[in-house]
Amino acid sequence: MSTHNLQDMFIGIAGLIGAGKTTLATALGQHLDLPVYYEPVKDNEYLADFYRDTKTYAFATQIYLLNRRFQQHQEVIWRGGGGVQDRTIYEDAVFAKTLVNQGLMDERDYRTYLQLFKNMSNFMCRPNVIIYLDLSPESSMNRIKERSRDVEKGIPLDYLVQLRNEYELFIDDISRTVPVIRVEWEQYRTVEEMVEVIEHEYFNKSFLRSAQWRPSTS
Repeated sequence: MSTHNLQDMFIGIAGLIGAGKTTLATALGQHLDLPVYYEPVKDNEYLADFYRDTKTYAFATQIYLLNRRFQQHQEVIWRGGGGVQDRTIYEDAVFAKTLVNQGLMDERDYRTYLQLFKNMSNFMCRPNVIIYLDLSPESSMNRIKERSRDVEKGIPLDYLVQLRNEYELFIDDISRTVPVIRVEWEQYRTVEEMVEVIEHEYFNKSFLRSAQWRPSTS
């Protein structure tokens, strides 16, 4: 099956912090000649304050991210064709719920956030497929340390453990309406391998499935 089958698809890349979503999104975008919609990190004016004083800035940060990702969804609609998104808008609720569980976001703010997301979702196009890069919280922590972003230095392992637990619930839920390919991501894969597995899993099966890798030729 040739890659032209994927060139009109809206592909979302999901996964824990540091999983490698941006790297994969960039590689897929280049390989498939698709526009890439990156997670707002460098120009996120709330991020440093969020990591410095999470409880104070949790709600504002979540609203900021929801707004930016909604803007990306609208751009996909306006431009037509496909695209690759580095973290989907649906995952924002995973982070919001984790913040509530840790007592870092008020329940009232969380309800307001969910209501706003529900209203905005009426105007969003769903991805054709979500690629979930599945790795352990420990590996996530190691990759966060490797890339050494100043604002992420204080992220505790317990936060990543709870985040992954919420991700499991999220994947189970979203896979009822959007096809999800779960990829074991403790070891990075080449873009060619990813294209092959996306084509195979998406076009031959439906909804939540785990990718099966075949040994690469060398």
